[in-house]
Amino acid sequence: MAATPTQSQFLVNLSHGHSFASQRNLRANSRVSSSSCEIPRTNRPWALPGSLKVEKFRPQRVRRRGSPCLGSFENGGLLRNGISDGDGIIIVDHGSRRRESNLMLEEFVKMFKDKTGYPIVEPAHMELAEPSIKSAFSSCVQKGAKRVVVSPFFLFPGRHWHQDIPSLTADAAKDFSGISYLITAPLGLHNLLIDVVDDRIQHCLSHVEGDADECLVCAGTNKCKLYISS
Repeated sequence: MAATPTQSQFLVNLSHGHSFASQRNLRANSRVSSSSCEIPRTNRPWALPGSLKVEKFRPQRVRRRGSPCLGSFENGGLLRNGISDGDGIIIVDHGSRRRESNLMLEEFVKMFKDKTGYPIVEPAHMELAEPSIKSAFSSCVQKGAKRVVVSPFFLFPGRHWHQDIPSLTADAAKDFSGISYLITAPLGLHNLLIDVVDDRIQHCLSHVEGDADECLVCAGTNKCKLYISS
């Protein structure tokens, strides 16, 4: 489903961080961090670890070689924030039987790769659609990755993050001796998501008021409208 010029421009705006929020609010974005790389275990896997806290965003310094959090950089030159040219990134979502939903992940991966400049970035679906985690892992290695970073495109940690994605990734890695991999945390309680949700709300309100076109998500569905209860 081709996007109209207006929809394409809206997508570009999102990729460059444009929103209805003011620039002052954008500068006040926060990140979730901890005082160390060790996160205390809990008997409740869904619980927010007590060591996590929300802080005002500060640019991260590049860490030293051999950092226990990021590993060494023997695979290639440092690009940014610990990613080297020997790293492959897999962004994995659940997967859908709807082709349009799966295409949106591919579009997001293109936006992510363009904005970060990371050389190896692959989309993957946990189930129901291709490419699978296994095929994306293979693609990363074929393109020169010595370490694969699997980033779950999920909001919160659940069974898929605790069990399914680790199992599928371990199975994919069996075919490649000497290749290391990491499964990152899901999006979780990250303050940057506040701007994303607020931007979506503001755009949809502007659309129903006749001041904006449908966004790329709703385009052609006629679902973004006011419903009045009887």
